[in-house]
Amino acid sequence: VQLQASGGGLVQAGGSLRLSCVASGRTFSSYNMGWFRQPPGEEREFVGDITRGGRSTYFLDSVKGRFIISRDNAKNTAYLQMNNLKPEDTAVYYCAGRMPGTAEYAYWGQGTLVTVSS
Repeated sequence: VQLQASGGGLVQAGGSLRLSCVASGRTFSSYNMGWFRQPPGEEREFVGDITRGGRSTYFLDSVKGRFIISRDNAKNTAYLQMNNLKPEDTAVYYCAGRMPGTAEYAYWGQGTLVTVSS
């Protein structure tokens, strides 16, 4: 499966953005989808993921209550809704897919840059 992330941009603190991750192929519904981010000069970090059935988990405490992960299997798309953005959310955001029962995200999108100004 090939993944294409989009929706990044420049936003003021307190604003919102919704990132999309469109998958090619007909097997999108078979994958758990994850979102990662890499702030400037830092390591990539795991934001959270959503199962095939739509159950989402947020790994980063800093995004809980502000970010929402969802998916529309009919549109082969996963979403990351980001609300009340903060300058520390500035990062390149990546979507990735993995098969249930595996630990590795085998499929990655190209990343989309989110910049939050103060």
